[in-house]
Amino acid sequence: MTAQTPFIQIRSVSRVFNGGNGVHDLSIDIPRGSFVVLLGPSGCGKSTTLRLIAGLETADHGTIAIDGKDVTNVPPSKRGLSMVFQSYALFPHLSVAENIIFGLKVRKTGKDEIKSRLTEALNVTGLEGYEDRKPAELSGGQRQRVALARAIVAGHPLCLMDEPLSNLDAKLRHSVRKDIRDLQQRLGITVVYVTHDQTEAMSMADIVILMKDGRIEQAGNPADLYLQPATAFAAGFVGSPPMALLPASALPDAVIPPKTDAGRLTFGIRPEDLVLSTDTSTKAWGISATVTGSEFLGAETFVYVAIPGTSGATARLPGQVHIAPGTQVSLSWAGAAAHWFGEDGQRLAPTATREAAREPNTSFETDTAIPSL
Repeated sequence: MTAQTPFIQIRSVSRVFNGGNGVHDLSIDIPRGSFVVLLGPSGCGKSTTLRLIAGLETADHGTIAIDGKDVTNVPPSKRGLSMVFQSYALFPHLSVAENIIFGLKVRKTGKDEIKSRLTEALNVTGLEGYEDRKPAELSGGQRQRVALARAIVAGHPLCLMDEPLSNLDAKLRHSVRKDIRDLQQRLGITVVYVTHDQTEAMSMADIVILMKDGRIEQAGNPADLYLQPATAFAAGFVGSPPMALLPASALPDAVIPPKTDAGRLTFGIRPEDLVLSTDTSTKAWGISATVTGSEFLGAETFVYVAIPGTSGATARLPGQVHIAPGTQVSLSWAGAAAHWFGEDGQRLAPTATREAAREPNTSFETDTAIPSL
């Protein structure tokens, strides 16, 4: 049985601008019907990648195919896709209904079909009753739904979204994020979504493509990126708060994997995997730290600590924890929670850190209970 051909195929694509940035030798396969998020910091190339798929940028090298057709030099209007932008791009003088069907009228679609598509789009976006309102009479979330409805009526199997939630407040972002994901699954369309917000990526995507400096740093499902980050950059970017990344040379010898050079290693630990104790006398192998502050968030408390020779770390503790700045604490973790990265930033496999030591674990198990402070 042959594997299904990817719906979008990007092969060795490069696009470099005079001022730098762009993308370099990019190759991506996107399955039909998937929700793919291009994630990364500003300038990493994610928006350029989206514009290349859309045809708004022309590749210097490489090819792009959509649904088996080479579209590398095909204009945007012939690529069979719709776009949702950060700025909504609504006509202020047109009603909600007129904004939604504008593209269909330009393409001279029949009146009955326009009416049918409009009714469906209003229904799936929850905009029934708003047809006659102007954009100025709508909230930010409603305006974004109009932009989504306009993309839906186009009937294209591919929708590109460029940071569509950036203009919304936190509560609206959460609501519209769920709406977009539900719509994508309901309609069965392929979505390529650009964001710098890793929370959006983790909560919406089937596949996350993390980019850095115009190249792919790691691609996989959200759990892969969180639990098995391929590089120190991926480990530090994905997660809120991010994984603590500490130079191994600043840690006690008992923590360092045997048969390794501490000066070439970086140690990573997720905030929820840190065990914090005010008993600093009984655990000689614990990492000594000083509490610098804390944040109570209801279900959990973030405790920030300073560790000599490092940029510090954050411990995520359940419930409400009272601890004063300046308190001396010891940090520990279960051995399986440790992440190790080499000098080049690449993740080291467990066998690479244990090798000939033949020890069951390079770190340690702990039964230290989180104290009621």
